[in-house]
Amino acid sequence: MSILVNKDTRLVVQGITGREGLFHTLQMKAYGTNVVGGVTPGKGGEWVEGNIPVFDTVKESVHVAGANTSIIYVPARVAADAIMEAADAGIELIICITEGLPVLDMARVQSVLKQTNSRLIGPNCPGLITPGEAKVGILPGHICKPGNVGLVSRSGTLTYEVVQALTDRGIGQSTAVGIGGDPIIGTKFIDCLRLFEDDPQTDQVVVIGEIGGTDEQKAAEFIGKYMTKPVVAFIAGRTAPAGKRMGHAGAIIEGGEGTAAEKIEAFEAVGVKVGRLPEEVAELIAKLM
Repeated sequence: MSILVNKDTRLVVQGITGREGLFHTLQMKAYGTNVVGGVTPGKGGEWVEGNIPVFDTVKESVHVAGANTSIIYVPARVAADAIMEAADAGIELIICITEGLPVLDMARVQSVLKQTNSRLIGPNCPGLITPGEAKVGILPGHICKPGNVGLVSRSGTLTYEVVQALTDRGIGQSTAVGIGGDPIIGTKFIDCLRLFEDDPQTDQVVVIGEIGGTDEQKAAEFIGKYMTKPVVAFIAGRTAPAGKRMGHAGAIIEGGEGTAAEKIEAFEAVGVKVGRLPEEVAELIAKLM
């Protein structure tokens, strides 16, 4: 079992003929993801690697190839339009890898998505993986192992570290989701927590947060009220100075709000153990088994 992506995922790659798009298309296909096509305006009718059709529009990929999921590898200046095009075509799940999207563009995207049934993951995220079934994004598949621990993270690099630590202990993952760390994103912690709570094959959940904003505090409140499955957390940026952005655009402490200490306190108040190091997260999960 999994959340969001699996063997039924039919993926279209927006920006497939670009360097990054093509490279990761081949990586995803090699992992076993069902890549049914790509989109590059003006290059419709061409083929990638001999067997992946290229379409001019996402709508064509839906009608011709039955695409139900899209991943976006296009420059920031056109990424918002790419997201909205996918939503307009009826794509159920949209993953935007692109970083550097202006906040105003994302505000416009968010307004449009509310009028559709599409779910967005990202932007500025590594995507997601259901080990052994489908990889949609840039997460390294070789460090993952099928299992029963769900993971949701604002940080791509920390996702890899924690997944590797879990795998090294023989602990597999149901699905690992990198939601991104920009100020405005699509899917948030609570959305993934709800999906993991409802997934019968997920037994424990890992939440990886960082400084900035209050999404982790909201996640802790949700866990305290609704989660029946044990949750372990990790918060990056314990020593980050106030007013300095660390990594993601959303990882900044402003006005004393969004500190690691606040987030850790919120999690611990609802019984969530918080690891001090990524490796400790795996240790805490192991104790729950």
